[in-house]
Amino acid sequence: MKIALLWRGSAAEWAGRVHEARQWPIIQALRSMGAVAEPMLYEDSIADAVRDKLLSVDLVLVWVNPLDPSGDRTTLDTMLRAVAARGISVSAHPDVIAKIGVKEVLYATREMDWGSDVDRYADAESLSAGFPRRLSSGPRVLKPNKGNGGQNVWRVELLAVTPPPLSPDALVSVLEAGLTSVPKHMTLGAFLDRWRPYLEKGGVLIDQEYHPRLSEGMTRCYLCGSQVVGFGHQLITALLTPVGENNQAALPAPGPRIMFSSDADRFADLRAMLENRWIPELQRLLAITDEELPLLWDADFLLRRGATDAAREHVLCEINPSSVAPFPESAVLPLAAAAIGRAAGAARRRGTRDAPR
Repeated sequence: MKIALLWRGSAAEWAGRVHEARQWPIIQALRSMGAVAEPMLYEDSIADAVRDKLLSVDLVLVWVNPLDPSGDRTTLDTMLRAVAARGISVSAHPDVIAKIGVKEVLYATREMDWGSDVDRYADAESLSAGFPRRLSSGPRVLKPNKGNGGQNVWRVELLAVTPPPLSPDALVSVLEAGLTSVPKHMTLGAFLDRWRPYLEKGGVLIDQEYHPRLSEGMTRCYLCGSQVVGFGHQLITALLTPVGENNQAALPAPGPRIMFSSDADRFADLRAMLENRWIPELQRLLAITDEELPLLWDADFLLRRGATDAAREHVLCEINPSSVAPFPESAVLPLAAAAIGRAAGAARRRGTRDAPR
């Protein structure tokens, strides 16, 4: 099987140092299993040339952040769709990223056991009508549909107990998810008005209840298709209130992500829920086949306050279907084996003469 591992960069930049790439352990594992595995460096200026090379492989694994400051994925996604249309397996396919790699997945799956109190706003009118009503019940987290790194993600809470309906003059405390962020006080109306230009340009906002057990850390579940291949646990400090004189002290840096293998006892219940219930349910809700699930993706979970059973203990915070790194060592061999299997399936569907039977 011929498998390409694609990431953004130039051949000159990576000459002689591919072994330093985060994908190198995967390349080694693929080669040890008999696959032809090669890095594929991508830039928008050579998209046509990269496309022509990809047409000679069976599978391409993609690591390109959709929100990388070096460029968006518009040109890349167009090229990958064209490659996929020729029968080459693409992981993760841009259409799958659009389904699960945005915050809107929290709204689409809000009725699942991993779901929580979530709303969606596509215009300023629905935001002004819906957000104050939900804020009356407790702190909320408001975030744009597309984003990463906590950019423009805000915790919002009332400064004083205020009976509904809330007026635009109600005072709120808002805190952005950043290490140097401090709470700001303003009227609710002024805060909501900030989002009007974004919504008028076609943006979508996701409104999720705030989970105070954030202080206990976030669990990242690494998946290969529908199989859990590892875990990471990390102390998250974003959206926690800074402690210090006048609330001006910066938050401490988040703790390191501690990696665990897929069979770690402390995550056994979470693994069982993901593999046996949640991933199949996600696939049914969003019409994603087994072959379309990313070969390396992750789902982030917080702990739910007041949970009484394992099925409701974890709350989905985000799904990352592309550009996943770092990843636990336990993910490498399952990923390589699954990639070869998927490449073989793609080759058979194309009628490749020497495809394995």
